[in-house]
Amino acid sequence: MSNTVKEWLKIIYVVLAFCSAFFLGALKGMVVGPIAGLVLIIGNVGVILGLFPAHVAWTVYTLIKTNRLDTPLKVAFLFALAPLFALWLGLGIAGSVLVGVGYGFFTPWVSAFEAFRQDTEYRKFVHCIVDGTWGTIKGSCTVVRDFADICYHSYPVYLKELRGGSGSSDEPQTLRLVHVPACIIVGLMGLIVDIPLYTVIAIVKSPCMLFKGWHRLLHDLVSREGPFLETACVPIAGLTILLWPVIVIGSILLAIFSSIFIGLYGSVIVYQEKSFRRGAAYIIAMVAEFDEYTNDWLYLREGTVLPKPQYRKKRATHSAEFSTGGSQAARGKFIPASIEAPTILIPSLAPSRSVREAIQEVKMVQIWGNMMKSCEMRGKELVDANVITSADLSEWYKAKSNTEATIVGVGLPSYSFLHSLLYSIKAGSDGLMMTDGIEVTHLNRPQDRLLDWFFHPILVLKEQIKVIKMEEGEMRFLEKIVLFGDDTQRMEAWENGSMVPLDALRAAQIQGISRRLIGMMRSISKFPTYRRRFRQVVKVLITYSVEKEGPTRSSSVRSVASIETV
Repeated sequence: MSNTVKEWLKIIYVVLAFCSAFFLGALKGMVVGPIAGLVLIIGNVGVILGLFPAHVAWTVYTLIKTNRLDTPLKVAFLFALAPLFALWLGLGIAGSVLVGVGYGFFTPWVSAFEAFRQDTEYRKFVHCIVDGTWGTIKGSCTVVRDFADICYHSYPVYLKELRGGSGSSDEPQTLRLVHVPACIIVGLMGLIVDIPLYTVIAIVKSPCMLFKGWHRLLHDLVSREGPFLETACVPIAGLTILLWPVIVIGSILLAIFSSIFIGLYGSVIVYQEKSFRRGAAYIIAMVAEFDEYTNDWLYLREGTVLPKPQYRKKRATHSAEFSTGGSQAARGKFIPASIEAPTILIPSLAPSRSVREAIQEVKMVQIWGNMMKSCEMRGKELVDANVITSADLSEWYKAKSNTEATIVGVGLPSYSFLHSLLYSIKAGSDGLMMTDGIEVTHLNRPQDRLLDWFFHPILVLKEQIKVIKMEEGEMRFLEKIVLFGDDTQRMEAWENGSMVPLDALRAAQIQGISRRLIGMMRSISKFPTYRRRFRQVVKVLITYSVEKEGPTRSSSVRSVASIETV
């Protein structure tokens, strides 16, 4: 058979595969979409409305109790709470509806195309029908659960850290009363000016984004580059071409959504610069910044014709401390926001990477899974050594917040992560070596914004541990303070061969490493999906502890392990 005939057969196969997946996926979306969408919408809206009174009460109580803000700044925040909570209700409910409809309909649809990655024709056919049905409904339940964890567990933890108060050496953030009206007025001006102008710019430039995006995708299709390099991925890429107008519309909505927060950020500029004029200049400048930003992304003219006044006395520096906010909170420091407000996020029209290149990237789900596997392995070791008891595990499992039962909730993941760093140092890795042998570096790390906040500080912490060259006894001492924190009684009860450094400077270095490590883990524990995954680890450890202790403890502990996670 000639090569021309083979090429035509391949093209016919791709077209038939695309058409069948397109209609079958649409059918699955119409059947499964309403169910999954309603679960997600009703669940998230129920969480928002059900916890709204508690959120208002917690926030007001925190503003009143905190010592990190002076009275005028508290008054300014209290005045801003009403529109902010109204904004939260409106955007939260609208976002839940959009996410519910999009997730419920498009996930089964895309899964029909994903089935063509399978090896055999039979597996492709089966997965094309089965994938994205029950899994989508389960996924919507998982989204609701993670959203509830953020609202019910993570948000109160943030507020508790804010209520922690500043130390005697730290002065509270101040605001002169004369600037309170200026903050409110500039915030309202930002909404009135930025939202309409951002909307106009996004709509005017959307045809350019539409046709240039189509041109980029069609060029990749003809030249077999990027997502079109592998034949199995052509149907998915074809769906991207059809859905590109939806992506353009989503970019317009994202521009409008981000303009709300960019406009409100003008109040922060007034607070930081102590100037109404600079706050107003920020509002005008951000419109020009957005116009210039979109010009760069869409390869239009350089710069912008709009005025861009200076609104800073001096350029604000990006604070690296944001990545270890937990440790800052532990020391009682409050760092004001100094990072510029983001503009719009739109899809890149640059040539895309090959699918083979993308496969080499370590996925975020791999890191989460490896992290929990390491916690489970280290937890079993500590249970075997009677360092962590079933009572500790049960106490955390029944606790209402992540700050309770800190030995399990904070100490165990910190202890586990410390050993991951030590393993990476011992292996001579330039990045982070996971327990399954996969190395995460700057080259293959997930392109995830949340991970960006932590990856560099983690590598810095690893280098700090490597540089001080701790002895075995000092390493065991670090394990103790990471696991038990300030619980000196539990530290003394664990005979692990530790040695307290006699040199005060060296002891302070080890204490500083433990604080930074614990601070990172406290911040990571607020992330979506973390609590749900970690509760599964604790359930496994409770079951392991019951089996180890025998039938005498089974009846009292197994009841905890059988509780459904919320």
